[in-house]
Amino acid sequence: MAHFDVHLRGGLVLLPDQPEPVAAEIGIIAGQIAAIAPELTDPAAATLDASGLVILPGGVDAHVHFNEPGRSAWEGWATGTRALAAGGVTCCIEMPLNASPPTLDAASLHAKLATARASAYVDFALWGGLTPTNLDRLDELAAGGVIGFKAFMCDSGISDFQAADEATLHTGMRHAARLGMPVAVHAEDEAIVSQLTAQARAEGATSIRAYLASRPIHAEQEAIHTAARLAQETGCRLHVVHVSSGQGVQAVLAAQARGVDISCETCPHYLVLTDADVEQLGALAKCAPPIRSAAVQAELWAYLADGRLPMVASDHSPAPPDMKTAPDFFAVWGGISGCQATLPLLLDAGYHQRGIPLATLARAWATYPAQRFGLGQRKGQIAIGYDADLVLVDLAAQTTVQASNLFYRHPHSPYLGRTLRGVVVQTLVRGVVVYQRGQIVGQGGWGVWVAGG
Repeated sequence: MAHFDVHLRGGLVLLPDQPEPVAAEIGIIAGQIAAIAPELTDPAAATLDASGLVILPGGVDAHVHFNEPGRSAWEGWATGTRALAAGGVTCCIEMPLNASPPTLDAASLHAKLATARASAYVDFALWGGLTPTNLDRLDELAAGGVIGFKAFMCDSGISDFQAADEATLHTGMRHAARLGMPVAVHAEDEAIVSQLTAQARAEGATSIRAYLASRPIHAEQEAIHTAARLAQETGCRLHVVHVSSGQGVQAVLAAQARGVDISCETCPHYLVLTDADVEQLGALAKCAPPIRSAAVQAELWAYLADGRLPMVASDHSPAPPDMKTAPDFFAVWGGISGCQATLPLLLDAGYHQRGIPLATLARAWATYPAQRFGLGQRKGQIAIGYDADLVLVDLAAQTTVQASNLFYRHPHSPYLGRTLRGVVVQTLVRGVVVYQRGQIVGQGGWGVWVAGG
């Protein structure tokens, strides 16, 4: 009788606290890593040959929007998680918007869980929402298993998910601190953004440059300062999503120095696209906060390389093509389809072009988000007792991003046509191969819910 369900051999494995991958074999039993050694001789029901490949921990994408239930024409759990698997992501944390209804109470949480459990290809956790309308529902969301609460400090762009003013955020953070749960914020100062947007609209502005100017870096800075102050007052753990600038990272670091329990993430589009690309690509590259200059991008890479910017998440926020075609750049939907490309972009732009070690990238892409959001006892690293969430990568191979190889519901992307060095060959979720050499081979519904609390 076989000792291992799966024996993974022949590859170089990135182990915790190791600067570089090392030759090792992995034995998997019941979906978990049971053994790691230079050589394993016990019998196995199945053997996977990883010769010539590097084995990384499966990614934990802490920021995706799959829009289901209610807006499945935009994206869905099946298509979204297939794209994640193809990109080497084995667990995601999905945002409370833009599903309809958003995840603001127990009923909407259960509705989302039903859709996710039926069709997800990778494991998942869920954020709950924090808005002026549901402060009395945070307890039931926590009891239901969300990992934390997401708030917008400016207009979300969705009418059923209202922005949290300072009083709402203070009350919500106080509740979250009592529950021992983090609050994540979209940090752009509403007063600054709304004033600049109103001024641009009054002047009849519709251009890309006018939109970029309406959401300046200091709007991000001011919002981070406000959120950090509230977190310090309430004792709440705080996470700032999609930081777009080095000055935003500096605001987070300054709060950390004052003792605030605060973290932040950036996204691949801020790391590989510039404002010049937005002018060329148009709505495919519209997001908020907007993509910045090449100089600002260089600041983000420096913080990522030295570990002070500890996390990368996709902020996958898709929409149908007809929502990305209006001539008025202020009016088109702002969101980037990108969760399939995160690891390939990090490998190409980070590892190959900038020489950032794989261990640094893997920590930002997998280990840190798992630890920060309470999944770190089973996700985010290759260690005995952890889920066998693994991605096999050919570092030398190249691939060109094409619509035909994207698994999103709507295969548009700002990365189309880019040739990237570093290819995801195979993805295992809890020891089962779900993606292999361009093909989805897993089953919808294989992904399981990783509840918070």
